[in-house]
Amino acid sequence: MEIEPNLLQQQIEKAKKGKQAAFNYLLDRFWNDVYSFQLKRTQNESDAEDITIQAFSRAFDKIDTFDPQYTFKTWIITISKNIHVDLVRKKKASIRSQTTDEEDDRVHRIPDDAPTIEDTLITEQNLAQLLRDIKKLKTPYQEVINLRYFQEMSYKEISAHLQEPMNNVKVKLLRAKKLLAEVIEKRTGN
Repeated sequence: MEIEPNLLQQQIEKAKKGKQAAFNYLLDRFWNDVYSFQLKRTQNESDAEDITIQAFSRAFDKIDTFDPQYTFKTWIITISKNIHVDLVRKKKASIRSQTTDEEDDRVHRIPDDAPTIEDTLITEQNLAQLLRDIKKLKTPYQEVINLRYFQEMSYKEISAHLQEPMNNVKVKLLRAKKLLAEVIEKRTGN
């Protein structure tokens, strides 16, 4: 799918200003590219998904450092490649994984002020049907939707509960909402 460079640059600029819709656009547009790249490298769907989430988390956190003379796709894939290399090194260096306090100490912010189409879909659906639709998602996505929308936890609380960086939680929730919207669309035929 070819993307118009001016549109992409506009979305990147909006993302740099913290616009949630721009983050959604970038996630939707480049998710499959990063995920496919990682799936080839890891040969494991779960690892590829985790690395992709971390890559978008890191990219959104560091969006201000993006240099427009490079392509965004190359930039985000390079981030994912570096995350994969780091994970392989950590596994080789130690049996148990250790997180850095530096990552936990920083405050990660992606604005979440207006309800998105996915949020509206989530709140308008019949609860029983919605629960059946949620059950069709992979377990990590079910869990993050449950924590956010049914237990009404904040991003910070979810981050602590899952023992994951806040940006990972935000990206995972964005992805979960998109996948849930696709399940609902498929069911309703819209």
